[in-house]
Amino acid sequence: MNYFKKIAIAIKTLLQGMSVTGHYFFPNILKRKYVITRQYPDEPPVVFERFKGEVVMWHNENNEHRCTGCQACEIACPNGSIEIIWKREPDPETGKRKKMIDKHIYHLGMCTSCSLCIQACPTNAIMWSTNFHAATYDRSTLTKVLNRPGSKLMAGVEE
Repeated sequence: MNYFKKIAIAIKTLLQGMSVTGHYFFPNILKRKYVITRQYPDEPPVVFERFKGEVVMWHNENNEHRCTGCQACEIACPNGSIEIIWKREPDPETGKRKKMIDKHIYHLGMCTSCSLCIQACPTNAIMWSTNFHAATYDRSTLTKVLNRPGSKLMAGVEE
């Protein structure tokens, strides 16, 4: 009797599992309850606001950014995915030599999305974007320069 009881329990659990699978495989046509599946290239996926895609540098309409080149993000990054190349140039207003960023380089392929660079930035120059299109065949395309060509420091932002 114990043998047949085990077979009945096995069939019951099999049918429970198959009912879940059948629910997704054969949706209820009368109630029009369909499982929502997005076909990626044709339909964009739902991306939540908290999603960490990649680090970006915000620029305003005058092509100005908030990065002073203090290198706090570069120092805070545990694996070196941020690199800042800077130079000293004379400030047009005061005439003193001032640190200006030449390139703010971000290596997306090395980034672990830990947010330490964003938390370390004293001027909130860098932030997360919700861009998730990072798939590529060439790893060199994952290296990006965050500051735009010809951009300059926003007025009122100091180290």
